[in-house]
Amino acid sequence: MTVTDAARDTVAAALESDRVESHLNPPPSYDLADHPLPTGREEVWRFTPLKRLRGLLDGEASDAHLTWDTTIPAGANLTEISADEARGLELPPNERPAALAASLSGTATLLDVPADTRVEEPIVLRLSGATVEDLVHGRMIYRFGAHSEATVVLVHEGSARYNAISTFLVGDGAKVTVLSLQDWADDAVHLGRDSIRVGRDASVKHASISFGGDVVRLHANVEYAGPGGEAELLGLYYADAGQHLEHRLFADHNAPKTKSNVNYKGALQGTGAHTVWIGNVLIRKVAEGIETYEENRNLVLTDGCQADSVPNLEIETGEIEGAGHASATARFDDEQLFYLKSRGVSETEARRLVLHGFFVDLIRKVGVPSLEERLTDTVEAELAKTVTSGLNQR
Repeated sequence: MTVTDAARDTVAAALESDRVESHLNPPPSYDLADHPLPTGREEVWRFTPLKRLRGLLDGEASDAHLTWDTTIPAGANLTEISADEARGLELPPNERPAALAASLSGTATLLDVPADTRVEEPIVLRLSGATVEDLVHGRMIYRFGAHSEATVVLVHEGSARYNAISTFLVGDGAKVTVLSLQDWADDAVHLGRDSIRVGRDASVKHASISFGGDVVRLHANVEYAGPGGEAELLGLYYADAGQHLEHRLFADHNAPKTKSNVNYKGALQGTGAHTVWIGNVLIRKVAEGIETYEENRNLVLTDGCQADSVPNLEIETGEIEGAGHASATARFDDEQLFYLKSRGVSETEARRLVLHGFFVDLIRKVGVPSLEERLTDTVEAELAKTVTSGLNQR
């Protein structure tokens, strides 16, 4: 047995002897009976507008698919695998949407980056839907070998009712960046779960950016396969009138000397705009010497919006390096606006500068230069709406 195998066995044994389930992260199961149709009274569903999911949770089978347009650089391989093969690789579902995707998707897509491989250019997967009448179940597995390096960009566009389960297996010492962009049409519905397993001394940067869609509800779950793993979870969202954008994070520190850092920022404008951010960190007894911090900031730009932000820490050991969280929701800062106007900056430009400054640092942290311009342009377009709305309300 190798040292790595021994370390994994130690972590697995510790988990079995010290099984703690988070109240916001139900235990995994492929059995749909373990994931009944929600009523909206459940803690994990109370923020989600179930009636606007258009039957996505009913369990209806479908042969519809999204259109794929891919850029696969040298060193990466994209293949289709059977449902049985997928079940042997993926992290099992722990909620109804993910369980339905695993049950009804049929096959799965596997993206493979071999050990010791550095993929120089971003791997880009563009998924596009044609109509909201299409019900699509997606199942994807991303496997990164030990000491590999890669960046994956996943772009969602068009219109559909889309339900996906995704697993990211990051090998020991690997360095991986994942960017998921939700740029859907206004009527799309998207439920998704990204489950990430971080290997020993590996690092993962996962960024979820949501602009489009009628209802978008996404999970990013992290666990560790050994000590020394690091995860950075970033997010940016911008909700317009009537939109519901919901992001849920769970960092399961199930190995010692691991790290997690969560930083999500969102803005809201227009009547009925609603954002939800739920951050949860579980520090198990075995997870000594870990570091974790989660932060969510929301900027309410107009009347009629609602931002829910709920950070959580569940701590089973005091032998840690640090753990904390921060959450804030505020209106547009009139003092900043006054400061800029007093120095000759027009009100239109002043509003743009303040809002741009709120987002720009997070866009740069994403670390995908090829998409930075697109993200900046999209934010600028949203800011233009806000500036006009703000001036009209004065």
